[in-house]
Amino acid sequence: MIAFLKYIKGYVRIRIWGLSPERFMNLCSNRDILLWNIEKDEDIYTMCISLKAFYQLRPIARKTGTRVVILQRVGLPFFVPVILSRKIFCLGLILCVAFWIGSSYFVWDIECSGNYQITDDVMMTFLKEQDVKVGMLKSKLDIEALEKEIRRSFNEVTWTSAKLNGTKLIIDMKENDVPLIPAIKEDQGGKNLIAQYDGTIVSMIVRNGVPKVAIGDVITKGCVLVEGMIPIYNEDTTVREYQYVTSDADIFVRRKMTHQEVLRFDYIKKEYTGREKAGYYFRLGEKEIKFTMERPFLVYDSLIKEQSLRVLKKLDIPVFFGQITYREYQNMEYRYSKEQAKELLLQKINKFFATLEEKGVHIIEKNVRIETEVDQWVLNADLTVEEAVGELIEIPMDDSMENGQSSVEADAVE
Repeated sequence: MIAFLKYIKGYVRIRIWGLSPERFMNLCSNRDILLWNIEKDEDIYTMCISLKAFYQLRPIARKTGTRVVILQRVGLPFFVPVILSRKIFCLGLILCVAFWIGSSYFVWDIECSGNYQITDDVMMTFLKEQDVKVGMLKSKLDIEALEKEIRRSFNEVTWTSAKLNGTKLIIDMKENDVPLIPAIKEDQGGKNLIAQYDGTIVSMIVRNGVPKVAIGDVITKGCVLVEGMIPIYNEDTTVREYQYVTSDADIFVRRKMTHQEVLRFDYIKKEYTGREKAGYYFRLGEKEIKFTMERPFLVYDSLIKEQSLRVLKKLDIPVFFGQITYREYQNMEYRYSKEQAKELLLQKINKFFATLEEKGVHIIEKNVRIETEVDQWVLNADLTVEEAVGELIEIPMDDSMENGQSSVEADAVE
């Protein structure tokens, strides 16, 4: 604490020599002038003295026949004039402090946590719709209203909390672990299971509905596989009414299908020339300023390296600067050889086969052939596959009414 007070008031380190340095120090002691850090080197003494006391040394030095020289000036009274003489530095310091203080009144970063079903992009779009964005004043942010709006707009969110940590808005939320099952409207009528394509039925398991086909039958696209109207009979085997249900069955068919892949003889490949040009940019939030040329080359790629200012990381201010490197290239035309074309086409068709397998389609037989046309290679694949068939559609009203009328007539006969 004493050292700090000495620094505030200022002091100097001096050197004294002459006829009687010892008498010089005794007179200083008699006049209550404090000397410290006294060191002796032969007949020369060095010591520290306060700035105020230094101006009282002239009569003592004259009386004792000693000489006094300043070796070092220490303290705030010497530092402030130097700083004030550098006007640009002072102005920059003032602006820096003003920017630092002014930035603390704004929201410069938004962080969301606990959102798994709701993506960050969806959340940020929602916040923008609520006028919550980077660069807004803290005073305009109503945290309680924001929490209520999040819970109201997203049914998945069961709990949410928003808080300001410095210039960062932190939104914590908890989503419902149990998936929300939408209410299923009870169908007034039934649903038939129909075929989406032609084929031959190889297996069939019906869980609900009336089967209209059997194993080994040849079906066509659009035909009814399982009917969603279950007849209820009278004792005399006449139909009394129909119960409408949603058909449910596992039906597999064997069918033929074709697939084609095309590869042109010629292709374009990038060849870099080695010429590069660099530019720089500055970004604050979503606003960007580029210090680069408009179009450095006719055809080029851009490589961007970006980093934030470490000084502003504590404030979470989204200030970034980066370098853009433009690399010139030329589009060179090449031609595939027969071996290259075959390899690429086989890669494409194998990828297609893998996609079918992922969908549960079992490939029984395949015939692949590669042919050439005017300016391209063509791969044709003839496949025999087994796959699930069946698509639910509402029972047409005409059928329902017709069947209903039949039941009424049956009752009348009875």
